[in-house]
Amino acid sequence: MERRAFLRASAVGVSLSGAATVTTARTGSATARQASYEPLGRVDIEAAAEAVVGDDGDTAYLATTTGFATVDVSDPAEPTVLAERDVEIGGESLRNVLDVSVDGDRLVVAGPANPGYEPMGVRCYDVRDPAEPTPVDEYETDFHIHNCTLAGDRLFVAENDFETGTNALAIFDVADGIEQVGSWSLLDREPGWRDRPFLGRYLHDVTVQDDVAYLPYWNAGTYLVDVSDPTAPAYVSHVADTTLEAQRGAGRDDTVYGLPGNDHYAAVDEAGDLLAVGREAWATGGDAPDRPGEIDLYDVSDPAEPVHRGSIDPPRTDAERYADGEWTTSHNFDLRNDRLYSSWYRGGVKIHDVSDPNEPEQLAWWRDPDETAFWTARVAVPGETFVASSTEAIPTTALEGALYTFPIESGEQADPPSLRDPDPSNGSDGNGAGDDTASDDSIPGFTGLAALAGGAAGLEWLRRRGNGNVQD
Repeated sequence: MERRAFLRASAVGVSLSGAATVTTARTGSATARQASYEPLGRVDIEAAAEAVVGDDGDTAYLATTTGFATVDVSDPAEPTVLAERDVEIGGESLRNVLDVSVDGDRLVVAGPANPGYEPMGVRCYDVRDPAEPTPVDEYETDFHIHNCTLAGDRLFVAENDFETGTNALAIFDVADGIEQVGSWSLLDREPGWRDRPFLGRYLHDVTVQDDVAYLPYWNAGTYLVDVSDPTAPAYVSHVADTTLEAQRGAGRDDTVYGLPGNDHYAAVDEAGDLLAVGREAWATGGDAPDRPGEIDLYDVSDPAEPVHRGSIDPPRTDAERYADGEWTTSHNFDLRNDRLYSSWYRGGVKIHDVSDPNEPEQLAWWRDPDETAFWTARVAVPGETFVASSTEAIPTTALEGALYTFPIESGEQADPPSLRDPDPSNGSDGNGAGDDTASDDSIPGFTGLAALAGGAAGLEWLRRRGNGNVQD
């Protein structure tokens, strides 16, 4: 597979030789107890980004910037790449692919994640045989697609169009071909947000469960929308960490990079009673809170009246600004059976007991900040294993893309590496100041891939047109 310009010539590997031997039994107990909490296995995946897991828990699917990979994780001690595919739409290569979604026998690959690339759209694959994915349908859009989710025969896509200023949820029927059937926009409901910078109201992701869509709209908050009738989506409620009025007075870095706000990813438990909202943010040198983003927990048992219950704080480091490359902000996660499986880039992966969301309890934490930066954490086999993808697309680092497998159990890592002793080779001066407050060639929520995978394309294209500027 042809690889991307952002890949480094000197990638660093990760040795699991120090981990205790672990065996798994699909019919027995979850996993044999380890001497310390460690990964079960690992496999290299160049340009790894989002990872999802098929219904049977045996196969993981990863976005890989120009396409996707399928990985057999049925033996978590030896995950194995089954297939790698570049993706085309209209006979042209799809690039900047950071997201995939799977449901049943259908996989959707969407992109590009950032503007400045063509073509734009989605490609569907039949993955009944994950080793031989078969392309079936394609649909070209006139907007980039940062994230999407597939739920049965419905595909839900984040539609952000910098030229028109659109921030909307686009809904497609994929039962027989691909046809758009509905749309819902924050700006139709609250037009005042149109006066704020585009990136401060960006629809970053979408999760759908039981006919409710959960839409993290960056500083506008996370919106719950009833999509039971996809032709007429209806507002239910929303949660927010800041307000439109407060945002009117916010400076550039605080608006785009800092707290409060920055709703990046949202997910609910199986019952739809507990909502987790991750905030992707960094220190900006501004007013408190001035730190990486946390995960907030909300009781949504009554979807019309969400109630904040608790928070999971980010791992802390000595270099917490975007440009430092020591990222420990919240990214993607999975919420299952009173457990939250979370990724924190170089801060590692965690498991929390959230049965009492007022007081979430950390059960396990594994990190290797010199060699990993985790993009997502997803349950593979409930009660047994989860997977986590590690990306190399972090500024000022030389990491290697990979998929890791982990046991679902409580435990402590033996001699965990410090997060407060930054590697001086990463460009930080070690005091949190970095070289400057924030890089101008990429945007939070987009990680560094816009710049690293496309040079001056991507979001620099946006800034040259003035659409990404945030005024004080």
